[in-house]
Amino acid sequence: MAAMVVQRCSSLARSVSRIYVLSSPAVTTQLCKYSSSTKHPFQGNGEGGSPTGHLTMNSASKQLSTADIKKIPDSEVRKSVFISQSNDVFTNLALEDWIYRNFDLTHHHILMLWINKPSVVIGRHQNPFSETNVSALARNGIELARRNSGGGAVYHDPGNLNCTFFMPRARYDRKYNLTLLTRSLYREYGINAELSARDDIVLLGKKISGTAAKLGQPNAYHHCTLLVNSNKLHLGASLAKDNVEITSKATASIPSPIKNLVDVNRTVNIQQLLSAIGYEFLRTPATQLTDGGRELLMKQRGFQLINPTDKWFPGITELRENFASWDWRFGKTPNFSVQKAIQLKSAGGDVHQQEMKVKVDVEKALIKEISLILPNHEPIPVVSDMVGRAYNEDCFHGIAEALKGANTESMQQVMGL
Repeated sequence: MAAMVVQRCSSLARSVSRIYVLSSPAVTTQLCKYSSSTKHPFQGNGEGGSPTGHLTMNSASKQLSTADIKKIPDSEVRKSVFISQSNDVFTNLALEDWIYRNFDLTHHHILMLWINKPSVVIGRHQNPFSETNVSALARNGIELARRNSGGGAVYHDPGNLNCTFFMPRARYDRKYNLTLLTRSLYREYGINAELSARDDIVLLGKKISGTAAKLGQPNAYHHCTLLVNSNKLHLGASLAKDNVEITSKATASIPSPIKNLVDVNRTVNIQQLLSAIGYEFLRTPATQLTDGGRELLMKQRGFQLINPTDKWFPGITELRENFASWDWRFGKTPNFSVQKAIQLKSAGGDVHQQEMKVKVDVEKALIKEISLILPNHEPIPVVSDMVGRAYNEDCFHGIAEALKGANTESMQQVMGL
């Protein structure tokens, strides 16, 4: 057995008038005011004493059975459309999680609409190195985020609208939510989109929306993307993987051809679409896909601009820090191994064509073991100070290059060169 030392790595109502809400982070208008002399906005007083008018979770709501929740008539369920004023992917993921954890949704359903700066968002159980080139993302200033729901990797940018539907687990209905979106597209633009067998929204055979969900107790949420005018070149480049062989049990994304809504209707824009989807949500009863029109719309809580800060949502900053942390984004990666074929040089500089691979085993996103794989040989362990360090593509290729340049006598003897 040989060892080698490697050190390289290197309340708005459309029935009255159309109002478009800016998505700039600078806009922090609160549509619901509260007095500074009252209790903290989310302490709750049994009457919805929060800036959004919602109750937070209490023991009584947690104890309601599925049957009890299903008995609540639609006439007793109110709806709100929350428009996040942040474009930061980690803040918006934290806002999702805060609402999911804390809001009492038994009599209130929420649609959260949000837009992020360029970022790649992977599912809870995915391997980021199998879905994208993490090193390339960092060089291009694109954030890599891991969400709390399952599903595959998606690309976000200002041309992509994100929709999150919040409801009690007992009333979770993914097709209801997606049908709301297709109805709003048809009502506003005459676009006839359809649902696929995998619950994606497709248009002319191409995907315009991906979907995922978080199902807990008592709450649940279902979120999806809508490609409006996303940069398809950047999308493709951001989801391009490194050219290596990865063995992993992580959930893998299923690639699909995509289309932007502007490809079929040039008049589609994010703000008008945001208004149309919110309006469709508010005019539709909680469980029935019927049109309640203006009468139902005027009974709802309407549109609310949401400022995701600790003043509104105590503890959201800590949640954001967790979503942005290395431990969550990378440390949660299921164990995997990476291999790539290399060729070694002899002492005389000749390149030997014998097939061999460098292999790196990774555990919790840290390099656990480096070895050389040769035909008819046991793996040859490589001693390196890279063991124990965080894995990324640049480090892997640094290791491979260092091994390619190795031509020590002991190495040649082990391989019979």
